[in-house]
Amino acid sequence: MTNDQMTIREMCDAFDVTPRTLRFYEAKELLFPVRIGQKRLFTKRDRARLKLILRGKRFGFSLEEIRQLLDLYHVGDQQHTQLTRTYEIAKERLADMEMRRDELDEAIEDLRDQLKWGERMIASLQSAPKAAE
Repeated sequence: MTNDQMTIREMCDAFDVTPRTLRFYEAKELLFPVRIGQKRLFTKRDRARLKLILRGKRFGFSLEEIRQLLDLYHVGDQQHTQLTRTYEIAKERLADMEMRRDELDEAIEDLRDQLKWGERMIASLQSAPKAAE
C-alpha cells in the first residue's frame, strides 16, 4: 500500500463515516477504490470525492446531483462546467434553505404565541375562585 492510499478503516476514521457508508457510495459509483481481493484501498481522488460528497450532503444536494457534479470534473474545460453547475445548484439550495428557515421562524413564533396564551389560561384558571367551595 502506498502513502496516497487508505484502507476502509482509515477512511472511516478520517471522515467519521461507517464502512457501510463507503460501500454504499462505491455501489452508487461515487467512489472507486482499488480492489485487492476483499480489500479496498482508497486513493487521493477518492478522498477528495468523499470530502465533496459529504459537503454536498450537508448542503442538501441529492446523491444524484453530487454524482453528476463529480462526473463533470472530466469535461476538460478546466472545471468551468463543473463549477458553474455546482454554483447554480448551490444557489437553488440556499434559496430553499432560506425559505425553510423563514417557515421555521414563523412556526417558532406561532408556537411561542400559543405557549404565552397557554400560560395566561393556566394562570387565570389557578387564580379563579373555586366554585365548589
